[in-house]
Amino acid sequence: MNKEEALSQRRWFIVDAQGKVLGRMATEIAKVLRGKHKPIFTPNQDAGDFVIVINARTIKLTGTKLEKKIYYRHTEYPGGIRERTAAQMLAEKPEELVKLAVKGMLPKNRLSRKLVTKLKVYAGPDHPHDAQKPQPLAIVA
Repeated sequence: MNKEEALSQRRWFIVDAQGKVLGRMATEIAKVLRGKHKPIFTPNQDAGDFVIVINARTIKLTGTKLEKKIYYRHTEYPGGIRERTAAQMLAEKPEELVKLAVKGMLPKNRLSRKLVTKLKVYAGPDHPHDAQKPQPLAIVA
């Protein structure tokens, strides 16, 4: 199989985030999205696979990150900076918490913006990607 055929055959992986530590899980997901687990890895090409994360509501954060880690965003208006703790993010938008963690572990360029679109995150156990036959991705807790 040559490189073009390997790039066209993207696999789907599923990760159950229940009880997993956010940072350790995000590093493994970032490796799969980039394609570093394949022998055809090239840094300037998208050789990665799709990743589905379920049960994002039940992830763990170590130490006091739940209360002390702060996520900032700006509304683009003067004085429009908003901040939320990780606990608030986990309660309101657990999908966004996982996406931000994985996005922070990817390179900061155009390719990374394309890689993030292959990450599908769901707060509960249900997802609409059964037709793709995702394989479980083994991540140590």
